[in-house]
This record gives sequence, structure tokens and C-alpha cells, in this order.
Amino acid sequence: MAVAANSSHERQGEKPAQSKQFGQSMLDDFSFMTALDMRRLIRTKQVSPVALMESTLRRIEASQPVLNAFVTVTPELAMDAARKAEKAVMAGEDDGLLTGLPLSIKDLIAVKGVRFTSGSRTLADFVAPVDSPASERVKAQGAAIVGKTTTTEFGCKGSSNSPLTGATRNPWNLAKTTGGSSAGAGASVAAGITPIALGTDGGGSIRIPSSFCGLFGIKTHFGRVPVFPTPATPTLAHVGPMARTVRDAALLLTAISGFDARDPASVAANVPDYLGACEQSPRGLRIAWSPTLGYARPNREVVEIVGEAVRVFESLGCTVDLVEKVFDNPIDLWMAEFYAGVGTRLKKPLAEQREFIDPAVAGVLDRALDQTIDQYYGRVFARYEFRERVRQFLEKFDLLMTPTLPTAAFDVGRDVPVELDGENIISWVAYTYPFTLCGLPAASIPAGFTRAGLPVGLHIVAKALRETDILRAAAAFEAARPWADKKPPFENFGAATAVSGQQRNG
Repeated sequence: MAVAANSSHERQGEKPAQSKQFGQSMLDDFSFMTALDMRRLIRTKQVSPVALMESTLRRIEASQPVLNAFVTVTPELAMDAARKAEKAVMAGEDDGLLTGLPLSIKDLIAVKGVRFTSGSRTLADFVAPVDSPASERVKAQGAAIVGKTTTTEFGCKGSSNSPLTGATRNPWNLAKTTGGSSAGAGASVAAGITPIALGTDGGGSIRIPSSFCGLFGIKTHFGRVPVFPTPATPTLAHVGPMARTVRDAALLLTAISGFDARDPASVAANVPDYLGACEQSPRGLRIAWSPTLGYARPNREVVEIVGEAVRVFESLGCTVDLVEKVFDNPIDLWMAEFYAGVGTRLKKPLAEQREFIDPAVAGVLDRALDQTIDQYYGRVFARYEFRERVRQFLEKFDLLMTPTLPTAAFDVGRDVPVELDGENIISWVAYTYPFTLCGLPAASIPAGFTRAGLPVGLHIVAKALRETDILRAAAAFEAARPWADKKPPFENFGAATAVSGQQRNG
């Protein structure tokens, strides 16, 4: 049975005591363990999947009033999978990639029989009638789905709040956003609640929270991971992994990749050896390093941190060329496609239930729906011209590297960082949406921390269908500059949660 998570974060006046309890609960032996280590301990019968799941569910319960990472918790689904995993291991019949591993799934991905809200009050009670291909596959590989994580409404913002769930908070600093729209996925993994999570990315929604939360998150080439039921943005939607290590993400990516006839864009090719790619040297890769792509407005500290990270690749045997301008800002092309799709899906609620919809989201949907058919298709054709320009650029390089975002995490409750006021709710994420338009593989990897202790992401883009180039580069960087041993400062949670007392936004 699925349990709505909202009630726990609606209580007020209890947060200091709850945050202390959360800090203590996160010290148990399973928190921050990698998925691969969990799998090894389960397979060698050193760890019980049932005990692991009980521990995970306790951490969810303790963390929910603080982080608000989940919209729905699924304890019965998780415990049933854990018991099946334990039985399979004890019988010597375990052959799943993810047997017994706790996993969260963003609430833009269907899990059969579980509430499927898409972060919207207009769908607050909707239950998914079918599984998505990714949900089917992680179940088949033995994963234990612990719940659905929070998202901004229909994934329309790069921040972490929605009228349905309120704000999701960043474990590194609870006054800051996780970014979005895979907000809860970022929080659950960064806080060590689950080692892996499934997010979605239609403009940066895996890579944004990965950057803000100090995670590795990757979207594959469009169609490598099939998407169904048909989303509101069918030409942009990706499903992908978020994890604390590159190899954990590669493990989950292996489980969810591959052709599915229900998705007309599904790639009909063998699934690459993602884990094997993590063992390959990046020596000889040709890298273009662009601090701004020609139009982004990053702050100086972010550029310094990412620039230093890029120089590591020279020591790993790669060639790095500085490229100041790669292309003009394609934000109008992305907005025309993404928001027209969501707006069409929400046309009736916009007219009849507008008060239920995030006002910032409603505004951009209105503008997208005001396009004429000539304007819309003009931008569709311009999108394909843009895609070809990027393809030609990458003929000279194996990878393009940029900052993932122009800033570190900003204050929770805001949709745009203060220093980028004047940008709209997505244009501030200047580095991510261009490569969703192109359908190219792209990832965010932890590059370092600001002086204030907030994570900063390095963005890596590869050629079509070359996810393995990203993984070999990212794994080598992780070995040279390890990040997974760094954990959010849970001892500070008590002070950090002394916020205004208002949990809901909108």
C-alpha cells in the first residue's frame, strides 16, 4: 500500500526535535553505503535485504519532516521486494542486478498501483494503472521501490517547490533548494537515504539537482531508456539514474536501458557495457571546455571550481581546448516545445482549476499556448537546425565540458537565483536545456565545493549514443578527485531547520 507523505511535513513546531532525531538515525551502518557495496553484502549473505529495508524506511520516516523528499512512501511494496530478495539469496537463486537495493522513483514516472501526481494538485489522487518501462525493469531486477519522490509541477521548474508538496530541502544546507525538477530524488540520495534514484530530464531535471546536491546524474541519448506512458513532453523526456558514485549510476542505467516497442523513439541497439566503460582510461579523449557556451552568466566562483576540475583531465591524458562560444542561446526553441506540450495536457485545468496550479508555471504555459501554428513549427524546424550545428561542432571533439549550472544552490522557495533575476523559471539553467533539445548524452559530476560548502557540478556532453565516453571520463575523474566520502553536515540540522515555520509554498 502506498502512503501519502504529505501529512508528516505539514506539522509545524516540531522540527528542531525531529532534525536531531534525523541526524542520529542517519548514523546507522547502511546510510551512505554504495549500491554496489550493498549488492555485494547481500549476495554474500552479510546483510539481510529485510534489515536493510527496515533501516531505509526508518530513515525516510525520520528525514521526511526535514527534507520533504517523498510525496508517497510505499513500505509494503518495498518490504515485499525485500522479502523476495532475501528468499532468492538464501535459495541461491539471485540473478538480479538490483536485488534488495532500496530505490526511489520520481513522481513523473509511473509505478503501477501507486499514486502518480506529477507534482500537481490537479492529479493529487491519481493512481498509475501501469508501470513505466523503467519501473518494470527495476522490479524485474529485484529493486525495492521505497516511494515516489517530489517534483515541481509537471517538471516545469528547475527549483524544488510545488503547490502539492511544498519545498524539498537540500541536505547540504536546509535553507537551500535541491534544484529540480527531480528534487526529492536529489535529496534522498544526497542524504544517504537511498543509494540510487530514478529521475527524469526534459531540460536538465536530473543534472540540476545532481549539481546542487553533489551527485552523479546522467541522461542518456534520447530513447536509450524508453519512456511510457507518453509524457507531456514526448520529444524531450528522458529517464535516468542519480547516484553518489559513477558506478552506482552505471549499474542502474544497465537495468533500465534497452528497446521497448511502446516508445516510438526507443533506441533499437544493444545496451552498452556501462560498468565496463567505468574501467576504461579516458586517455586520448578530445575535450572542448566552454565556461559560458557564449551566453551563460555564471558566477566567478563556479567557473573557477569547474575550470580547475577540467584541468584534471589534462593530467589524465586528455586534450582540452578552450572554446568561448559554441552557439547562441536556444531557450526560445526549448520553451516552445516543452511548455506547449505541458500546456496542451493542462489546458482544461488551466481553464477550470487555475487556482490549483503553480502561478509561475501557469504563466509560462499561457505564453506557450499563445503561439500560432506557424510560430510553433518555425521553432520546431529551427530546433533541428540547432541540433545539426551541435553535431558538427562535436565532430572535432569527443566531449564538451561546461559548468552544470551558473550558481551553487540558492534559497529554498525561490525559482531563480537572486543574481540571475530577470531570467525566467528555466532560462537560468543555461547549460542543460540545449542538450536535451539535441537528445545527446549529458551528465553532471561533482566538481568541488564553494567556500560556503555547497556542491558545484561539472557538465559533460558526449556525441550521439556515446554514454560510455562520459562514464569513462567521469569514473577516472572520480578516482582522481573522490567525492563520495563527503557527507552533508547532519550535526547542523537542528539549527538549519529553524526556518519560518511555513512548510508549503502556494
